Amino acid sequence: MFLLLFWISVGLIIYTYFVFPALVFLRGLIWHRPFKSEELVPPPSVSIVIAAYNEEKAIGEKLDNILSLDYPQDRLEVILASDGSTDNTNAIIQRYKERGVKLLPLPRLGKAAALNAAVAASKGEILVFSDANSIYKSDAIRALVKPFADANVGGVAGDQRYLKKNKTGSAGIGERIYWNFDRVMKQSESRAGNTISATGAIYAIRRSLFQTVQEGVTDDFVTSTGVIVQGYRLVFAPDAVAYEPVAAASSVEFGRKVRVITRGLRAVFNSRGQLLNPFRYGFYAIQLFSHKVLRRLIVYPLLLLLFVTPFLWRINLFYQLAMIGQLAFYSLSVFGLLVDRSRSRRLKILTIPFYFCMVNAAALIASLNVLRGRQIKRWEPQREIEGKQI
Repeated sequence: MFLLLFWISVGLIIYTYFVFPALVFLRGLIWHRPFKSEELVPPPSVSIVIAAYNEEKAIGEKLDNILSLDYPQDRLEVILASDGSTDNTNAIIQRYKERGVKLLPLPRLGKAAALNAAVAASKGEILVFSDANSIYKSDAIRALVKPFADANVGGVAGDQRYLKKNKTGSAGIGERIYWNFDRVMKQSESRAGNTISATGAIYAIRRSLFQTVQEGVTDDFVTSTGVIVQGYRLVFAPDAVAYEPVAAASSVEFGRKVRVITRGLRAVFNSRGQLLNPFRYGFYAIQLFSHKVLRRLIVYPLLLLLFVTPFLWRINLFYQLAMIGQLAFYSLSVFGLLVDRSRSRRLKILTIPFYFCMVNAAALIASLNVLRGRQIKRWEPQREIEGKQI
């Protein structure tokens, strides 16, 4: 029995981290589904939709960035839904009223309700969703709307990149490594069909395809995959770039991971469960299950492997090395945590095991949240710049 559990765990881990990415890359090389991507004349009207809560430290820079983008200003609408902000967020936004920025001052309702209200107040043909602290490259909107020249494209995911200006902890370094890998995955997925989902920093959908966002789910996942449910493509635009700061404190990043994975798992099972049907959605269903479900639950095979391996110690040298390897890896992770907390010079050799274990620990807590029925409807922005939370 222990031997069977060992190899089931190993098989799931190898498939999740090696076989599945290889399948995606190979499919992207062999199977091409091109889509039209070109400047539209006249350019479509665009509504940039942002939900903000207590973002006084970031919102001014964000609005300056949006209003300086290389896109016709008469075709660009900016709407910010302030979800019960208690700081100076609303006052700062009001300063941009004469420049066409619209403020929706709402009571504290939660991000989903704020986004729904902002979309209801918007008029653009294309809805662009953005985080309050993401900074767009000057031509990001132009790049984001080009694929809408193809009538089969319903949504476009942009490219989120992380800034390096802050003193970054091990979690921040690991996050950048992850997103560099994820970027390549998105390109392969999009080339062969649909990218799995979009990131909240930068993505767009046709206004006609927007569906009301439910509470307690990841809004960017639900909104972007909604276009696939309705029979349209969700593609990746690598030239549509948004920059975001990495959380300098690992504790901040850990809390964010728990929140994102909790809402993400709930979104997959509650709102987008139909997309897991391979008979209707083909390889996309396999992508979704492997990436958004199996990878987020791989912590359980990892724990099972750690539990059963000692019982196989006496069989042969292979299982002894397997046990030693696991202990060595997790020891490096613990050492990485200690180094990260000490704020001393980071060792890159510790970054990967530390980040790997941090993400899976967050996934464990998140999965337990889902099993307990716990919903996370509201969020508290936590920024850290040069070692100080804001």
